[in-house]
Amino acid sequence: MSTAGTTGTTVDTPQASAAAGGRVARRPRRAIDWGKYFTWAVMAWLFAPIAFMIAFSFNDVHGRHNVAWQGFTLRWYADAFAYPDLTTALLTSLAIALLTMVIAGVLGSLLGLALGRYRFRGQGASNLVMFAAISAPEVVLGAALLSLFLTMNVATGFLTILLAHVMFTVSFVAITVRARVLTLDPSLEEASRDLGATPLTTFRLVTLPLLAPAIMAGGLIAFALSIDDYIITSFVSGNTTTFPLWIWGSTRVGIPPQVNVMGTLIFAVGVALAIVNIVLARRRA
Repeated sequence: MSTAGTTGTTVDTPQASAAAGGRVARRPRRAIDWGKYFTWAVMAWLFAPIAFMIAFSFNDVHGRHNVAWQGFTLRWYADAFAYPDLTTALLTSLAIALLTMVIAGVLGSLLGLALGRYRFRGQGASNLVMFAAISAPEVVLGAALLSLFLTMNVATGFLTILLAHVMFTVSFVAITVRARVLTLDPSLEEASRDLGATPLTTFRLVTLPLLAPAIMAGGLIAFALSIDDYIITSFVSGNTTTFPLWIWGSTRVGIPPQVNVMGTLIFAVGVALAIVNIVLARRRA
């Protein structure tokens, strides 16, 4: 059925179409975005252990076996440093992680800048060694480093842990910085030189600020890998005890709630640093 207007034209209405065809055409259903739900499921799976760690830092447990929820309390945050050995191990891990972040950040940034900007003899070998350090099993790296230190008569301890951590984290920083270098606009540095700036001034005022987000991201990766490492550290630690080594040793008698408290505080600091890095990157953009 059609309706006639004043101009003599006919306009089809839904009722007319229904009367003519016997049914109304349905709108196509919206496709389900399975990728979005899969992403959220993976994120939930990854953050589940962190959520349990944070939750059990507030567990009102009696003793050191913090494996069952017994109530809510804040007293473990007040007694976070009740175990002197645990506190010493945490401070040792933080010192090693901070030094690793600085040393690997500087070396990795310079390496990433060279790999991303210049073509030189041996570049392929440099890439091979860099990716080999990432892909090699940590057990193999730990055993190789221990053999190296023993062959060179280097006493294992704080220094050997630091050297080992710098060795396997510098590649992550270099890859992160190189990816940023490849996206830089060379005309910015050319404009700086055209205005009379020296190469050092151009690097300090143009190149370095553009690379700062990548350098910060690489440094945070190095910090996280260092403070979390157990396998390589166990080979080259000697008499030095780090935070992961202390936790592993305490599993035989029970892990106290202070471990979850310190893990929660470290996670909170890491998240805060990541947020600061993102905010600074957006302001520069």
